[in-house]
Amino acid sequence: MSKLAMAILFTLSLGVADAARAQQLPTDEQRAACQADYAKFCSDTLPGGGRIIACLMRNYAQLVDACKKVLDAAKKE
Repeated sequence: MSKLAMAILFTLSLGVADAARAQQLPTDEQRAACQADYAKFCSDTLPGGGRIIACLMRNYAQLVDACKKVLDAAKKE
């Protein structure tokens, strides 16, 4: 593999790592706050790409207050 190709792959891998770090995974506390709502409204939603958050947001009015707080905090970030 050429030095240029290796440099490009290295640069791309840094970008992927930064993107993964920017998209924070939910904490155990956040997950627990929304677990029942997830099971009730979004259990058939495939994870990834923000689909679960979008599903929860579509059902926002019916969520428990603890889950609403988690979603509200996520919107601010």
